[in-house]
Amino acid sequence: MVKGFYLALTKELEALGFTYKVNAKGSHEKWVRGKEVLIVPRHLLSRHVANTLLRLAGSQRRF
Repeated sequence: MVKGFYLALTKELEALGFTYKVNAKGSHEKWVRGKEVLIVPRHLLSRHVANTLLRLAGSQRRF
């Protein structure tokens, strides 16, 4: 069982051209690619949230 999806998600975002921008409110981070902005929680335990973020980033990968 995966303890969390944060590391796998951020590696996939980097592969898709996203870069870490800044800490957002609470325990979240902003990742940007051009004008696209994704807010990623640092404590990402839900595969459903991880899959939604991947879909929004344009990836075909799913957890």
